[in-house]
Amino acid sequence: MLLDEVSENPNVTARSDEEILAVSVKNPDIFSVLVDRYQEAFLRKANYIIKNDPETARDVVQDTFVKIYLNAARFQVQEGATFKSWGYKILINTCFTKYKKLKGEQVFLSDLDPEIQELVPSKYDLNSFEQKLDTDYVLSLISKLPVILGRVLRLYSVEGKAQKEIAKMEGISLGAVRARIHRAKKEIKKMNLNKV
Repeated sequence: MLLDEVSENPNVTARSDEEILAVSVKNPDIFSVLVDRYQEAFLRKANYIIKNDPETARDVVQDTFVKIYLNAARFQVQEGATFKSWGYKILINTCFTKYKKLKGEQVFLSDLDPEIQELVPSKYDLNSFEQKLDTDYVLSLISKLPVILGRVLRLYSVEGKAQKEIAKMEGISLGAVRARIHRAKKEIKKMNLNKV
């Protein structure tokens, strides 16, 4: 089936997830069909993983849909890899990233159910698609920041440098590094709120 046929068909909701995703690359309005199909289920799963924090779960689901949309052109149908499994994998990894930030690295794994622990991507699998998604998304947001804020946030969040190390590298005080990281995070939150 041609993509144009799907986008011109008023009954687009009867199409497969994969067809709708492919069409949404050129016609973003159609992506809302996938949001309608998966939002409630994604919220239930996110709420379960993040331990019943509805506000955080909503944020995670929103981030998940952004990642799915931004990477829609990369998705390819393969045996055993449906849109649903791909979408859930992105959701679960987004939940883990958020949960780690909320709980801290030390208690992260011990707090999770054994079934969910098995789904956590290896810390050392740097070629993992989901880690690439997270990094690409963060870098796209950082690139929109003023250079002075973006550079410090990239060193801290993406490259994992310690704040003291950044202060030495940039020739500024530790307090200035903390202030820039804080301001950069606030700017990124504003960007995300403006997308809603």
